[in-house]
Amino acid sequence: MADTGGTRDDDPRGAGPEGARDSAEGPEGGAADAADTPPDGGPREPGGAPAPAADAGALPAAGGGGQAGPAVPYWLSQVPYMLVMSALAAGIVVVAAAYFKRGPAIIAGALLLAAAFRLFLPKDWIGMLAVRRRWIDLLTLVGLAVLLIVLAWVAPQLSS
Repeated sequence: MADTGGTRDDDPRGAGPEGARDSAEGPEGGAADAADTPPDGGPREPGGAPAPAADAGALPAAGGGGQAGPAVPYWLSQVPYMLVMSALAAGIVVVAAAYFKRGPAIIAGALLLAAAFRLFLPKDWIGMLAVRRRWIDLLTLVGLAVLLIVLAWVAPQLSS
């Protein structure tokens, strides 16, 4: 197959960041099967063969920190995030109901729950709770929780 020197407009998968996809061709010179090509044009083994693909519908294993856990479906990785957000919403409702000592304490508990998830679960299991590096996330979450606990402690009790 001849190299056209640029991106291919007739390729339904798109050319991706690498330009032409001649590396996607198999050893016989024919086009590789679409199931064998990573959707993002990701890493390939030597010789142009695509790297082994993960299960369909699952997140890739955590990279970088050496914490490779079993891949989980995307919706399941958002469960810790939704638990934290539900606890935060409950704390805001309590504050809106004029309980200025209990509300910040509930919100601080939600932040500490988020910190515990961030500390103990692998990156691909916690979804949107992994925003920055782990130590920055932990420092931010615990710091805000401590500030809210202090706020709840020093807030005056309103008599009704």
